[in-house]
Amino acid sequence: MPELPEVETVRQTLLKLVKDEVITTVDVYWPKIIKKPDDVVIFQQLLTGQSIVDINRKGKFLIFELDDYSLVSHLRMEGKYGIYSSDTEKDKHTHVIFHFESGRSMHYHDVRKFGTMHLFNKGEAERSLPLAQIGTDPFEPEYLFEEIFPKIKKSSRAIKNILLDQTIIAGLGNIYVDETLFRAKIHPLRSGTSLTETEGQLILREAKDTLAEAVKQGGTTIRSYTNSLGEIGMFQQELFVYGQTGAPCKTCGSEIEKFKVSIVVPTFVQAVN
Repeated sequence: MPELPEVETVRQTLLKLVKDEVITTVDVYWPKIIKKPDDVVIFQQLLTGQSIVDINRKGKFLIFELDDYSLVSHLRMEGKYGIYSSDTEKDKHTHVIFHFESGRSMHYHDVRKFGTMHLFNKGEAERSLPLAQIGTDPFEPEYLFEEIFPKIKKSSRAIKNILLDQTIIAGLGNIYVDETLFRAKIHPLRSGTSLTETEGQLILREAKDTLAEAVKQGGTTIRSYTNSLGEIGMFQQELFVYGQTGAPCKTCGSEIEKFKVSIVVPTFVQAVN
């Protein structure tokens, strides 16, 4: 699943490719992807004639800023965007196509069909689900220790589960939580209540630093992730623990062992993670 660095890489790449493009028509081949409005025809009509002014991101969500609307897109497990000429034939996993005035088109490709799209009037997206219920993005100014640590400290859950909870910090998934905790030297099974302020500060700093490093590397390619140009991320070369079972630790040389941390998260987070 694309995590924050992968989604940020997609955002940066797409912005260079589609900024100022004007949408002429939208083809929807799998209506269940469109969550708002609940009428696909209205979704298509509202997007007609809209230009892409900017692309923002919050956590794992892309936000296409249009003239009059904000299109919130979640890639979920396998979602991808690609840019093609408008006469390019769609493949069987392309479920939404945005045709542009320039003669190009943007294809949304999703093998598992888990992705979602919500269309809001300008100014409504941040105040509405799904964005309204997710936590602070690590690259937002509001990513402050005094705001986040109390939420961590009052939870008896394992710190790995807490960091995966998108209502607390937006954008972290298994890869970057594992890497963050290794770098911070905090065991994943430690409860939030057991952490000191110093440990909490270290975790939040390592989370942001790890994500920033991954963004510079174009994200992590574990299975099928590529950006909108078809390029893979390279941060997998920097991983200390995720996917390294049986390999020698880069710090001490001991064999890395894998164990599972049970994950229980709010229903809403399961829907958008």
